[in-house]
Amino acid sequence: MTGEYAIDVRDGRMGRVMGRVGPYVQLRPPGGGKEWDCPPEHVRPVALGEVLRARVREINAQGRLP
Repeated sequence: MTGEYAIDVRDGRMGRVMGRVGPYVQLRPPGGGKEWDCPPEHVRPVALGEVLRARVREINAQGRLP
């Protein structure tokens, strides 16, 4: 599951699974940002279309010039 995208069903945020810390799954927003903890029972898989949109946002964010 690490590296895959998931949805935090508590608020609908999508994040990339970065790992686990204690009982929580750590998610990071597409394109980077601050990780947040989510109880595993509140994590659901993401549909392919949602993943593709998230990857495009990540790639676009990486290509921005300062």
